[in-house]
Amino acid sequence: MASQFSFAQKEISGVTPAKSIEISGKTLNFNGAGLREKWFLDLYVGALYVNNKTSDKNVVMNNDKNMAISLDIVSSLITSEKILSAIDEGFENSTKNNTEPFKEQIALFKAAFKEEIKIGDHFIIAYIKETGTDIYKNGTKIKTIPGVDFKKVLFGIWFCDVPADKDLMNGMLGIN
Repeated sequence: MASQFSFAQKEISGVTPAKSIEISGKTLNFNGAGLREKWFLDLYVGALYVNNKTSDKNVVMNNDKNMAISLDIVSSLITSEKILSAIDEGFENSTKNNTEPFKEQIALFKAAFKEEIKIGDHFIIAYIKETGTDIYKNGTKIKTIPGVDFKKVLFGIWFCDVPADKDLMNGMLGIN
């Protein structure tokens, strides 16, 4: 199993985020969680895990420190095709439409989401300073993508000036 969980948080759309997770022998603590909604429909629950609690989106996006985002799918509206489109839009926003320097890493990241996605799927996107960004699906590591620069634009999907969902970002930052 990729990670160990200790539960003690409030439930969001049927998901109770873990109090902490362990990735590659590193324990990361719950920072906050929120719900990604579109047209008043619950899509997924996102939770942020860090070493030191923060409410600063720039710290999350730019720091070269171990951290992770978990995504729990709560809607059948989330399909591989839709998530791939949302990933493209997220990277465009995060890089201010300058995705070219990250073209290869983005393709590797998107490959992790090409398999069927269904309600109950659990993804972890974990940046581990020594190795890079690990992507897990339902406890199985799918990919590792090296580089802190890629981590910055990836986490920017949720924490840049035009985040995927502002309420979700604020929830993960513990602001709501």
